[in-house]
Amino acid sequence: MPTTDSLTIAGKAYGSRLLIGTGKYKDFDETRCAVEASGAEIVTVAIRRTNIGQDPKQPSLLDAVPPSKYTYLPNTAGCYSADDAVRTLRLARELLDGHDLVKLEVLGDPNTLFPNVIETLKAAKTLVDDGFKVMVYTSDDPIIAKQLEEIGCVAVMPLASLIGSGMGILNPWNLKLIIEAAKIPVLVDAGVGTASDAAIAMELGCDGVLMNTAIAAARNPILMASAMRKAVEAGREAWLAGRMPKKLDSAAPSSPVGGMISSKTS
Repeated sequence: MPTTDSLTIAGKAYGSRLLIGTGKYKDFDETRCAVEASGAEIVTVAIRRTNIGQDPKQPSLLDAVPPSKYTYLPNTAGCYSADDAVRTLRLARELLDGHDLVKLEVLGDPNTLFPNVIETLKAAKTLVDDGFKVMVYTSDDPIIAKQLEEIGCVAVMPLASLIGSGMGILNPWNLKLIIEAAKIPVLVDAGVGTASDAAIAMELGCDGVLMNTAIAAARNPILMASAMRKAVEAGREAWLAGRMPKKLDSAAPSSPVGGMISSKTS
């Protein structure tokens, strides 16, 4: 990858376009190994589910994945209202000494974990006004994505498919609409199942991919983390290179036809 092709979020440049979660691993050691194999520089942490100092008697993620080496992205997983999400991220800011880059997600249904976009918009407005730099999980609705950008979010993260489903990108057309209209980074969040899903997201023009279950639930999470790293890089390079046009009604020879050696003998 070109060293100049960095992902810039809230004014800070990152070399990796892969962001990964820190939940669902068997222990913090496996979490650390997966993060290292992924090459990710931004890691998400569910404040309600992961110890980052709330319980001094228990092992802390801060020891396994030090914030001096990685950018933490506290998230509001498990929140179903704007008030709950705002309260959770204010707690995260206290625990992480004023850290202001956060991931907002407000869920609307415990079965599908689909975002409640009304509560998401409400929470985003409050958090931006409170000085947070908000990366926001949302539906693949281009209108909602634009409204979140206008509120002042620093990145929008539409789902590819339902959280933890591994179904991949179900609606690439909506993602393209969001990407083409956005002036802030667009990252696919939720639904990635394997490396090809991540590559497709990048080939569509996404600025990055955020995932957790696709790595943590793999038979070999460390190896999958490495695969995802390569897929994101390959997809980004393919997008920068520009794919060949599709030809639906004719074939084209892969070798030049001009100047062909004649089969006729003299």
